[in-house]
Amino acid sequence: MTIAERIVARHLPQQGFKTGLCKAMTMALLVATPFGLQAKVDDSLTYEPVAPTIDQARANILIARQLQFTHFRELGISDELSGDVFDAYLEYLDGQKIYLTQQDLNQFQRVRMQLGAALKTGQLQPGFDIYNLTQQRIIERLKFALSLIDQGIDQLDFSSDESMLLDRSDANWEPNQKALDALWIKRVKNAVLAQRLNGTDDDTITENLRRRFEGQLKRAYQARSEDAFQAYMNAFTGMWDPHTSYFSPRTSENFNINMSLSLEGIGAVLQSDNEYTKVVRLVPGGPASKQGQLQPADRIVSVAQGDEKPVNVIGWRLDEVVDLIRGPRNSVVTLEVIPANASDETITKAIAIKRDEVKLEEQSASKDVIELQRGDTDYTVGVITIPTFYADFQAMQAGDPNYKSTTRDVRNLIKELEADGVDGLVVDLRNNGGGALHEANDLVGLFIDKGPTVQIRNANNDVQVLKDEDPSVAYDGPLVVLTNRMSASASEIFAGAIQDYGRGLVVGSQTFGKGTVQAVRPLNHGQLKITQSKFYRVSGGSTQHKGVIPDIEIPSRIDKSRIGEDALDHALPWDQIEAVPHNRYFDFSGIIDELRQRHEERFSTSPEFGLLQQEIDFLQAQREMDSVSLNFEARKTQHEQIERTRLSIANARRELRGEEPFATLEDLEDWQDQQAADLNTTDDELDFVIREGGHIMADMLELDRRMVSIVAPKQYTAKASAQ
Repeated sequence: MTIAERIVARHLPQQGFKTGLCKAMTMALLVATPFGLQAKVDDSLTYEPVAPTIDQARANILIARQLQFTHFRELGISDELSGDVFDAYLEYLDGQKIYLTQQDLNQFQRVRMQLGAALKTGQLQPGFDIYNLTQQRIIERLKFALSLIDQGIDQLDFSSDESMLLDRSDANWEPNQKALDALWIKRVKNAVLAQRLNGTDDDTITENLRRRFEGQLKRAYQARSEDAFQAYMNAFTGMWDPHTSYFSPRTSENFNINMSLSLEGIGAVLQSDNEYTKVVRLVPGGPASKQGQLQPADRIVSVAQGDEKPVNVIGWRLDEVVDLIRGPRNSVVTLEVIPANASDETITKAIAIKRDEVKLEEQSASKDVIELQRGDTDYTVGVITIPTFYADFQAMQAGDPNYKSTTRDVRNLIKELEADGVDGLVVDLRNNGGGALHEANDLVGLFIDKGPTVQIRNANNDVQVLKDEDPSVAYDGPLVVLTNRMSASASEIFAGAIQDYGRGLVVGSQTFGKGTVQAVRPLNHGQLKITQSKFYRVSGGSTQHKGVIPDIEIPSRIDKSRIGEDALDHALPWDQIEAVPHNRYFDFSGIIDELRQRHEERFSTSPEFGLLQQEIDFLQAQREMDSVSLNFEARKTQHEQIERTRLSIANARRELRGEEPFATLEDLEDWQDQQAADLNTTDDELDFVIREGGHIMADMLELDRRMVSIVAPKQYTAKASAQ
């Protein structure tokens, strides 16, 4: 569509929808000028409002139809939904309420309840007008911030008792531009203060902040029609569930590259999170996972190639950030991130990662053996770690009899461990985000004689039951399955089946709760990823939203309020369907209380667990901080207290290992960088939790010797029950 066609289209009457407000808002954009202090920026630049295309309008109509008639959730496009789309769209565009004012929102109220009707018929202009006004306000805010920097950060006052709210998502909108000015002065002061406390000099701080704001400003001027359309469509599709989303043609290309595993990068799944790019999860065996420092929920601030200066990516489109991170194999990319556990967004760290392909062999299951002394009895415990559910589909299709897969590899590892004379087995599924569904089904089959493993229900309420048809059992001894919040999808199917069959105990923390299945459908313009079915356990309970609740819980550092299905807006709810007949090998009800008591007694006297709990409490206190002081002395005191606590926890852990304590926090951070670069190091928490899994297995054997082997299982035609 040409510029001339867009101009004509924008002034054509839109059937069934009032356009007066839209036109007025567009004109306001064309004449708006920066306010307040004037920054030394290129004022010759003007924002060119973006407009919808005919292809986007057609795609919108197709998306609306697919959502209403093929999504798992039955949801109509109503006035109530229209208001929810409006709120979600503003959340995406200005989730922290730092660009728009209540005065701006008052302009939008007339269209709030009319978006649904417009979305049904491909009338995109209301959404584009909201986007355009937001972009203009972003430009104004960034110019204001730059004007403060140009006046000199030494002019900022840090002696008053001011404070700043860290998370403004639930705050009220500022009433007008004057109030927003005051808020942005606080934001700049907070950024300056945090860097001063980290020892950065004022000249470097000035350069850092100017580069950040100028980079965001440049991106705001470069807004594209596709940016507005993708944001608007994802606010719309997100009403059905958080895994249903629209991919623009460019995003579709990146998605397809990722699915084919041909992407050379860092091995991380990313998503947009307001103006940031957030790490969702790490790909097992990938460069970031092996490097060890990048974590889920970290937010990327800048990207640097090799020794070049970092490029600030706040406010960038997701596909552009992906392009910047992607690069030649063996080259180094450095990410500056806000750690997931940072007390505020001004605290960052740099992580250098060598790019590479994600290799299948580096995702493979692995084994280990641990020895436990229990009074006069020694136990040998086999440990199998499964990072993901994988299969070499190309080798399989080529007829290679030795193709790699999770189930094949685990079967071989079990044979090797049994040759070592293990008394029990711990299967570690922590941080396993899922993978091939048929591998989860087959893996369950290694531990049961035969039977159903998972149920899949579609939008028409048709239920498909996947089964293990092989009566052979690879391992019939006592079993413990370790999970955490990052165990998702196929991991939850396996853990849930082991729990339902009474085949073993699940130990750790509640899993992610990803119990839905998506399909990618082509559109005339881009693709739609849409949720079409849902997983259910053989006992009838869904793995969706609730995940798998462990039989014995071990706390984790992971923040459940930020990571997990129940932390996502509009996630499909937990529910249940009819159970399917399945065996029940052991009934743990007679010994579970004793198992939990023994576990708690060990933990109450365990120095490792005491330190883990201390660290969890410290991180929780950090997360619960809703504001920070802008007074230098008060902030310095708080900063020093946080550093002392981090150092004391780290040194207590070193003393347990008989190692010299660190003198300063800088020494600790240098050591952590060295550890992350050494791929042969292990996480103390992982070893500690694995050993506890072994102790629980030994408790099981001591309390009930029948668990030595699965013989004479009882047949259950179980009724649906909440897990």
